[in-house]
Amino acid sequence: MANTSPGYGITIRVEGRAEFQPVAEITTIISREGAMVTALDVVESQIDGVVIDVTCDAIDVAHGDRITAALSASPILNVKKVSDRTFLLHLGGKLEVNSKVPLKTRDDLSRAYTPGVARICLAIAKDPSDARRLTIKRNTVAVVTDGSAVLGLGNLGPAAALPVMEGKAALFKRFADVDAWPVCLDTQDVDEIVRTVQLIAPVYGGINLEDISAPRCFEIEARLRELLDIPVFHDDQHGTAVVVLAALRNALKLVKKDLGKTKIVLNGAGAAGTAIARLLVLAGARNIIGFDSSGVINKKSASNSDMRKWFIENCNPEQFEGNLSQAMNGADIFIGVSAPNLLSEADIQSMAKGSIVFALANPDPEIDPVLARKHAAVVATGRSDQPNQINNVLAFPGIFRGLLDAGASKITDELLVACAEAIASCVSESQLNASFIVPSVFDANVVKSVADAVKRFT
Repeated sequence: MANTSPGYGITIRVEGRAEFQPVAEITTIISREGAMVTALDVVESQIDGVVIDVTCDAIDVAHGDRITAALSASPILNVKKVSDRTFLLHLGGKLEVNSKVPLKTRDDLSRAYTPGVARICLAIAKDPSDARRLTIKRNTVAVVTDGSAVLGLGNLGPAAALPVMEGKAALFKRFADVDAWPVCLDTQDVDEIVRTVQLIAPVYGGINLEDISAPRCFEIEARLRELLDIPVFHDDQHGTAVVVLAALRNALKLVKKDLGKTKIVLNGAGAAGTAIARLLVLAGARNIIGFDSSGVINKKSASNSDMRKWFIENCNPEQFEGNLSQAMNGADIFIGVSAPNLLSEADIQSMAKGSIVFALANPDPEIDPVLARKHAAVVATGRSDQPNQINNVLAFPGIFRGLLDAGASKITDELLVACAEAIASCVSESQLNASFIVPSVFDANVVKSVADAVKRFT
């Protein structure tokens, strides 16, 4: 897909002589290279020339380089500097700590710190439950990763995972007023991760696991849920599953199909895929055919974890043994959480009438959504530049807002189904159409609806 994105936005400082009309030359070149000017500012103007800052969004890094090279090749322009707007946004990190109380006088210091703070310490020592009332614990979440599965980029380690965890924490604050903090661990040993999170847990009201590779993520989550008295949530699994179910509920309304009577092809059976399958089965799905990198999953497949064992026992009831293209024939629903460009237009065309395609691989989906929409009734992706973005931010802020407000200690699958229903309900009957099956992430009703659903189940 040739779509530009603000994620690849660049600002180029260009010098040119005024009599040669450099602005016209710049805009012409950028347009010819397949981009569009989003901002232009003359930062310096003198008799012998002008300096212009021009901003545009590129398709990817290589496209930005081509735009810069084309401007540099012009005989009347001189490129002086190129700034990557995404890198500029991350300079110095995206988070800071602010005090909620004034510290302007000796009286302020006496209450916030010594000697007054000693009374608070003694109160908590006497009644540990007071930690929720008298400290940040009541509104704080640890965003924990080992950097082993960062976005779709792979095992990058804890330092390279930090920008993602910072972003996650910023989303928590923006959408649900939850104070979250990155905890990037320099170990990928399951026992060490579990023990470390157990040791830091007293500070937090909840644990959000992020970007930990399968199958280790399943064991880490399960063990922490047993050990801790605060909720543990693996967003790559459950956040994705909740939003997929919400979107699917509304898509099925449009095509007038019942979930329990549909044939579902699920490509990708890692953390997200398995969680999606579990939630769909709980919601009533009866025929899910799953694929991973080795092919179709059935009773002949190897089982290397409890989650894989569950997948084998609860999916592919007819023990289909063909390939992905063959499975697509007559399918009602395709859900992809795998890799780009795995499906052809013919695969989508072979699906049942009123088909639903959720091609969620990021940044490049399993099929170009433009091609998919030629044959499917409803198409969703994980991309922000396409309609129907399946975005976890619709789920995790409201889920944790509800968990923290309720002082909850556990998360159940039934609670997650209720959260999916809450998200789906934020799209009214009058709003629902093939290009709008999930609400906007900026819809303030979403967090409240999800948090209310959580409270009803805790």
